[in-house]
Amino acid sequence: MTAILAIDQGTSGTKAIVVDADGGTVAIAEETVRPTYLPGGGVEQNPHELLDSVLTAGRRAVNMAGRPIAAVALANQGETVLAWDPATGTPLSPAIVWQDRRAESICTELAEHSAAIAERTGLVLDPYFSAPKMAWLRRHLTREGVVTTTDTWLVHHLTGEFVTDASTAGRSLIFDLDSAAWDGELADWFELGAERMPRIVASDEIVGTTRAFGQEVPVAGLIVDQQAALVAEACLEQGTAKCTYGTGAFLLANTGPEPVRSSAGLTTSVAWQADGQTLYCVDGQVYTVASAVRWLQDLGLVQSATELDQLVAADSEGVLCVPAFAGLAAPWWTPNATASFTGMTLATRREHLILALLQGIAAQVTELAALVGHDLGRPLTRLRADGGLTNSAALMQAQADIAQIPIDIYPSAHATPLGAAALARCALDPTLSLREAIGDWEPNTVYEPRWSADRAQEFRITWAQAATACAAKGDRS
Repeated sequence: MTAILAIDQGTSGTKAIVVDADGGTVAIAEETVRPTYLPGGGVEQNPHELLDSVLTAGRRAVNMAGRPIAAVALANQGETVLAWDPATGTPLSPAIVWQDRRAESICTELAEHSAAIAERTGLVLDPYFSAPKMAWLRRHLTREGVVTTTDTWLVHHLTGEFVTDASTAGRSLIFDLDSAAWDGELADWFELGAERMPRIVASDEIVGTTRAFGQEVPVAGLIVDQQAALVAEACLEQGTAKCTYGTGAFLLANTGPEPVRSSAGLTTSVAWQADGQTLYCVDGQVYTVASAVRWLQDLGLVQSATELDQLVAADSEGVLCVPAFAGLAAPWWTPNATASFTGMTLATRREHLILALLQGIAAQVTELAALVGHDLGRPLTRLRADGGLTNSAALMQAQADIAQIPIDIYPSAHATPLGAAALARCALDPTLSLREAIGDWEPNTVYEPRWSADRAQEFRITWAQAATACAAKGDRS
């Protein structure tokens, strides 16, 4: 096996790594991307900045590695969209980020179809997904060119092709889950029926070639970032699950070859297509995690996320936080919900607020884990974890305590690009199994629950009451 350049184009930055034949990381380069937060729930990115970050980070990583690469893999944000000219590749709009809430009115207009949309797509009718943002963009910004997710545009710049992978298409609300194909009637409901849609490809498919990073090499391993992390953490069997703690928190569980419709308010998506098979996953989201910590920084309560464990209290002294700074996702699906701190007194200090916020994040993830267990028909027994905030022992211990299961910390900070790289290896060598391409890994830390089951249950009940109050207030707003 030879070296792969794997690129993770994310919300706040682009990471490029070169992975060697044994799955080891040879070189890493990162470029910051700065979303613009607008009044009214708008979140945008500059497409030129996205493309420049991909090219710059990729070229830096290849130069640092000092060895030829055999392929380029690309993981993407999943639900961020833009309009662009297919003849020139020129952007015709800003990139509308997955966090953007301005398409709420589109979803409200389609409320009568929400049950049918959920049944056919596995998703909830919510601005989080691609099609509402695409429809909003068409209505308010431009009717010109094509409107796609960012991966299609980036791959077009690299290869000239017009494609997206099944995991990304599955996050759109205009994709039929059972047939793994675009659904024309759903597209019509979003007034997108006349749009040119990209060809859907498998994640282990070579989609074209590029000279953007030196010699001409294949491009493969296209996948949504969260599903890429699911691959890297070897969640290959039904019932295995991981949570990524990044800008938001994303808990995904493999449900196997059957698209299990959630009865618990989660979403069902394509995990990946590889080796001629479509695998599915259920997932839930916590919208603000690292962004909630950034809020603490903006208030001057912490200087950086690395200070969390130094400043956090040993006990929250009754302070509870529901960190719904950008609304609540599953199972509440209340985009207008706002964050709350309750139980504060004159004795409350910043360390109590910090712990309450971390416990609030862990409590939301715990609710998602319980819902996943409900859909799978059996509770999760372990949770694999990755992302920058797994460096906070306080957060990870809170997660183990509240969820009452061990938390296995993935040993690399690069789960997403490593997952994309494994799929690219399978594209280059069809005789290679995905498990072989991933290789073996052991958690670098395991957090075991320290709380009693009774204490965890009492906390969950109290926290859930606070979350329900936030959701109810959001529904009234």
